[in-house]
Amino acid sequence: DIEFTIEQGKLWMLQTRVGKRTAMAALAIAMQFEAEGAISKEEAVMRVAPEQLDQLLHPQFDPKADFKVLTKGMNASPGAAVGKVVFSADEAVHCANKDQPCILVRWETTPDDLKGMVAAEGILTSHGGKTSHAAVIARGMGAPCVCGAEALKIDAKAKEVVVSGTDVVLHEGDIISINGTTGDVILGAVPLVRPELTGDLETILEWADAVRSDASRGRNIGVRANADNPEDAKLSRDFGAEGIGLDRTEHMFLGDRKEIIQSFILAERTGAKQQALGQLLKVQTDDFLGMFEAMDGKTVIVRLLDPPLHEFLDNPRDAAVELAHAEARGESDIQLKARRDMLARLDSFQEANPMLGLRGCRLGIVYPELTEMQVRAIAGAAAHLKKRGLDPRPEIMVPLVSTVEELKVVREQIETVIASVSEQTGVDLNIPVGCMIEIPRAAVTADEIGKYADFFSFGTNDLTQMGFGFSRDDVESAFIPQYLSKKILKTNPFETLDAGIAKLVKLGVEGGHEANDKIICGVCGETGGDPDSIQMYYDLGLDYVSCSPYRVPIARLAAAQAKIKSNGGAQKLA
Repeated sequence: DIEFTIEQGKLWMLQTRVGKRTAMAALAIAMQFEAEGAISKEEAVMRVAPEQLDQLLHPQFDPKADFKVLTKGMNASPGAAVGKVVFSADEAVHCANKDQPCILVRWETTPDDLKGMVAAEGILTSHGGKTSHAAVIARGMGAPCVCGAEALKIDAKAKEVVVSGTDVVLHEGDIISINGTTGDVILGAVPLVRPELTGDLETILEWADAVRSDASRGRNIGVRANADNPEDAKLSRDFGAEGIGLDRTEHMFLGDRKEIIQSFILAERTGAKQQALGQLLKVQTDDFLGMFEAMDGKTVIVRLLDPPLHEFLDNPRDAAVELAHAEARGESDIQLKARRDMLARLDSFQEANPMLGLRGCRLGIVYPELTEMQVRAIAGAAAHLKKRGLDPRPEIMVPLVSTVEELKVVREQIETVIASVSEQTGVDLNIPVGCMIEIPRAAVTADEIGKYADFFSFGTNDLTQMGFGFSRDDVESAFIPQYLSKKILKTNPFETLDAGIAKLVKLGVEGGHEANDKIICGVCGETGGDPDSIQMYYDLGLDYVSCSPYRVPIARLAAAQAKIKSNGGAQKLA
């Protein structure tokens, strides 16, 4: 974009700006310049902004459309969606079964909403930020999501939304449009433009991969995906992921299976617990068979159960309300006692600060049978596929490690089960064991922890949360916008790696290599798909980044650009 004037036959350049152009145009221009011999392939790779690829991977509003923004929230997951307002997961599923597009509208989503999130065209919440449950799940699914739209006063029981500052009241069935790329919420249907994947995108990503794999231009940084089911694993592979950097096993316990894990948690008799574990073993084995087969020949890092157990249980407040209703109905003493006992059990699992309580590796130490069941399922699935001639490559990751003693205890449990399965099946199993580095203490004592880990994976969501003393579910709406506007923070640390947290990562990488020169170090937090963070991860010496499937193409391009920038810039044509 050039402004100029001509005075007395002389050309004067007034100013130049980078011209606005779509991702498709940026790709086409870079490809044409390379084809004409004007620039090298490396220069072409550097001329496409990774963030622009979102336009090529997700639906967007038609730029010619005229619309008025009703309210705004956080742009939590890119893409645009149009549909009927629904307030429950069940209603979203009902709409999907009738081929009626819908937008799931919630104050905040929970694991119980997963089936509705899958069924809906998009997700809209009035609370939470870019690392909230809704945002993380939506990005993983490639679904548009707007979070933290605080002007929305949602009454799910009345099935209506009052939009503060306007006279608009939304009811179930009303049509709205959301833009997860900008955070816009619009009343009515906005025309959409569907993405078109072109050969140019495939070519530029192939060039980017060639840059990353060229040893003469410096070390490589791999790109893996976070995926929790075979469908996402296959999608990740199609997008060019070199493996799975995070398979969150807790997502396998949701939906219809939630009752099984609840039976294990709430059972008071050993026999009942063992029965539930047997059921969990079967479904987990089936899950891992699907994951390992979808990623045959590629690494799949399976994270052992991480969340606090109360996340799988009913809310005690709901149980207390049901008890009150039962008393009013005059239920028998036996029935009321059963309800009171259940309420007491549910209360016993409540914690003052569950995210810093009984979760992660602590679960595996307090409930070793849970770890043993999961490892048996992983090893059993790998052995079964090996017998079929496939090449499963599972690795087991221990979450929330803070001391080397924790990892020693859990690793011993894991290795004992693997040896048992290997002996029972007659299959030689070599399954690496590593851990998450997501607690500051783990980062600063990585030289000790690394002696018992085959790999480190930096969980930057929790590492940032604990490093700053922030609750990410609260701060993104409470004060981070003000911190950004007042320049207290340069960027949102849950989106782009903070320099202070980067120092913790550096300590962890250096300590790990001091303890074990063959250790592999990667990252699986939300920043693993952020181009600016990928540059920092390359400079910190990480071996790979892992991100949601739909961000894999972005990470591939960003990783190549990081390598080029850190090794003297793009090679030009002679």
